[in-house]
Amino acid sequence: MGAIHAATPPPQPSPVSTAAGVSRATVLITLGRLPKCLDIARSFHKLGWRVIVAEPFAWHLTRTSNVVAKTFQLTAPNTNREKYLTELTDIIQQEGVTLVVPVSEEILHLSFLRDRLPAHVRLYAMPSALLLRLHNKRTFIDVCREIGVSAPETALLTDEHALAITAESDFITKPIFSCSGRGVTFHPRSDKLPVADPAAPMIVQRWIKGNVVSTFSVVHEGTALTTVVYRGAVMSGSVSVAFERLVESQPANVAIQQWVNQFVKALNFTGFISFDFVEDAEGRVHAIECNPRATSGAHFVRPDDLARAVVDHAIRADEIRFRDETLLQQFYPCLTEVQKAMFTSRFLPMLKKFIDARDVTWSWRDPLPFWTMTFTASQIIWLSIKHKATFGEVATLDVGWYKDAPTGLPSQNLPPRI
Repeated sequence: MGAIHAATPPPQPSPVSTAAGVSRATVLITLGRLPKCLDIARSFHKLGWRVIVAEPFAWHLTRTSNVVAKTFQLTAPNTNREKYLTELTDIIQQEGVTLVVPVSEEILHLSFLRDRLPAHVRLYAMPSALLLRLHNKRTFIDVCREIGVSAPETALLTDEHALAITAESDFITKPIFSCSGRGVTFHPRSDKLPVADPAAPMIVQRWIKGNVVSTFSVVHEGTALTTVVYRGAVMSGSVSVAFERLVESQPANVAIQQWVNQFVKALNFTGFISFDFVEDAEGRVHAIECNPRATSGAHFVRPDDLARAVVDHAIRADEIRFRDETLLQQFYPCLTEVQKAMFTSRFLPMLKKFIDARDVTWSWRDPLPFWTMTFTASQIIWLSIKHKATFGEVATLDVGWYKDAPTGLPSQNLPPRI
């Protein structure tokens, strides 16, 4: 990516008045347990912002970071969503917050703050109706069809068309609301469909076989300021714990960049947005899921530039640079997967990736998050043991969106069409 030009200095946050007096502008990051949250916090701190973090866990990765001025523990939205939003509103007022940045699954809940915030507070999220439509794995395919971009043939489990898909090809079933591969199953052609559960609607999707590739983009008013195209190098279940960026010259990268640009332009999207693609044997790319939030691809953007892409509306795409490293890892989860593979044929290739990859958490200037991670991740570790699932599958159970109608909020059965 291009270098930052001296003629375009980073925007400086304006002072704001708080109960404690005048201070730097304050950004509220609404999750702190994941490494991408730490990257975003460090980036805003480097840009001169005061960084605070609010999230349901008492201890989390960013709590021990020296770039975070204050942390708050909240009620989990999947325990009481209305209380969660009220507590956030109180923090925003008390701390003089001017920018709220959702990071992960909690964005679906945070989007309902839009009408509660003062005019001077910016929420870095699109309206809830659109986000829910993209998060829903069935309606996301509808959006792709409307825009004219490629996606696999998909139907609700209860639709007659689902039977046609299963009769013609191998297929996949998965919940319409899920993340990190939870509930995804793969089936041979003509396999029997699972019994429909009205409380947990599912989709049937044509199984397109090929290379799975993911993206992360920062978008402003329909223009992708940067798009990272990457793939899993070491997997924990269906979640990558080591990941490799595809260089710009690779054919799949070019096709995917074009797909993303067309999609976000059609929606006039602003914010973080991520996709999972399959590149088939003919080199065609098909989007299988949308994550209207940040993903691990955020780690490939230089910390100097990540926050700038959020707050500087005049920034150019060639001013947002990637890290020099194309192979990154989350050290402890990756170490766990390498150890599990020790007596298999996968061990040596995984070990090489582990040795070669740069850890995303370690920083000489901010070392505690790395050294204390075993302790600060204890709630995730416990949930993993309790549910007999991977860290990725349980890390957002309390903040993910798994129902159509949240407690205390209007029904969102099917967000309006774009």
